[in-house]
Amino acid sequence: MSKKYQVLVDSSIWIDFFRNGNSSRLEDLINEDLVCTNELILTELLPSLEQLGHQEVIESLLHLQRIPLNIDWDIIRKYQLSNLKSGINKVGIPDLIILQQVIQEKLTLMTLDKHFHLMQQTFQFDIIES
Repeated sequence: MSKKYQVLVDSSIWIDFFRNGNSSRLEDLINEDLVCTNELILTELLPSLEQLGHQEVIESLLHLQRIPLNIDWDIIRKYQLSNLKSGINKVGIPDLIILQQVIQEKLTLMTLDKHFHLMQQTFQFDIIES
């Protein structure tokens, strides 16, 4: 039996989903149990959700499969150097950590972030949109 692929949903998608609530693609992936997260993405989302009193949303996010982060700083620096050589500037460290995880764990990334779309021209990884 083949392993189900996992979709790491970037905070840009979650923020859009919470604001607009119109991503049937994301809802389908959640219903198919294909969505995963990591501590970095949760840390970007949870404080604001808690401040706004969205406890039910927080509980739902905390029940998603969490993929452990195994940060390799040498790889992160190499990714950033490749970006700079390719003319891709201002990529933040959190995005590079997510990139490393997506490549390392062979995850599909769901994102609206333009940096990931630019980096896809240099690095091998899959992106889907909402």
